Amino acid sequence: MPSMDEEREKTEELKIEQSDAETRERQLADQEPSDEGTATHERRADKHAYLKEKLAEREKSERRVEEEG
Repeated sequence: MPSMDEEREKTEELKIEQSDAETRERQLADQEPSDEGTATHERRADKHAYLKEKLAEREKSERRVEEEG
């Protein structure tokens, strides 16, 4: 079983990955010539933003558990 530090590091890595993916998709949306393509990239960016938000919640929960620990 991974330690709390390992879990926290993994969560942080995933947050960074989601943030990078969101940025990339928003850039692609800006460059996309078609409305359909723009909408696709915006949906993907929104999904990455949502996942990043959920990871932030997870990180907060992990900290709370560690403090109560």
